[in-house]
Amino acid sequence: MKNFITFLFIGILYSAICFSQSVEGFVKEANEFLNSLPENQVYVMQSDFQDSLRTKWTNLPVGMAPRPGLRYGELSSESRIKFHHLLANILSSQGYLKATSIMALDDILNEIYEASHNNNEIDDQTFQEIKDLNWGYENFFVSFWGKPDITKTWGMKLEGHHISLNLTASGDEFSLTPLFLGTDPAEVHTTKYAGWRILNKEEDYGFHLINSLHQDQKSIATLSREVPGDIITNPNFKGRLTEYNGIKGNQMNPMQKQLLKFIIEEYVNNLEHEKAKQYLDKIEKSGIDNVYFAWIGSYERQKPHYYIINAPDFIIEYDNVGFQKNGNHIHTIWREKGNDFGEDILRSHYSLDHKK
Repeated sequence: MKNFITFLFIGILYSAICFSQSVEGFVKEANEFLNSLPENQVYVMQSDFQDSLRTKWTNLPVGMAPRPGLRYGELSSESRIKFHHLLANILSSQGYLKATSIMALDDILNEIYEASHNNNEIDDQTFQEIKDLNWGYENFFVSFWGKPDITKTWGMKLEGHHISLNLTASGDEFSLTPLFLGTDPAEVHTTKYAGWRILNKEEDYGFHLINSLHQDQKSIATLSREVPGDIITNPNFKGRLTEYNGIKGNQMNPMQKQLLKFIIEEYVNNLEHEKAKQYLDKIEKSGIDNVYFAWIGSYERQKPHYYIINAPDFIIEYDNVGFQKNGNHIHTIWREKGNDFGEDILRSHYSLDHKK
């Protein structure tokens, strides 16, 4: 029994040490990835941490918005494996599968348009314009800002069509905000991939919550305005959202509050375990009663709709409109307030350095 207790204590202590060293894991995986690259690729991929491009982001196809860094398609098989080790370390298994599936979805989108062109559903000019958008599994860009080091400040970005992942690390702290994930189509209707829904829970949980509200609650939650063409806090948005709209958590019954928690957890649990737990603990402390949920648009799938979850510590946005206005093109974002691109942790880091 004594040996079992000792073994259990060592196991718990080992787990605590592992979880407290997540940035060390990122640094190790990042440097193994960088060391697998030839010198000319490292040169293209790395920029100074203070470079203003670090805090710019977009979800547009690379044909519309060129990216800094190195194109994923130029990586060797060895380097791709090491990059995936890093990505799987930064994200949970859920988040990793979403990100890599979104990359693969671009190839599926190409198949869909090619089939439409072959069936004379779109003309030659339209098809060429689509090809010029240059989306595809290999057309994502990886960039580093500063050198990965547990004693330094550095960042990493994976970005392309419908992904903007922004890691900022300073010492043993890190942030992953903003984190943008999107899907087009939200549900694949043709080809052998028909039925794919990569961001299905983000959509389904939203409908579960809005349709669980009784009529008076629904009236409070639903904003009488046109569904936005994109998330409000898109790359062109300046400033911060300070206005709270919709229904507040303290106006919901226990079952509805649980549905609201399910939505929040779906976004937060894309992050690696320790960071997700930190965020969820923080949200629990500030209280679900202080979280606002607002809805715009249809209460049915395959029609334009939007929701925002606004709380003291974070913002979640979900928009499903698309250029076809068919409710089959999702944009989502997770933002920790005051910490975009590591603002908060950098403020703390520079404050400590100034005191030394």
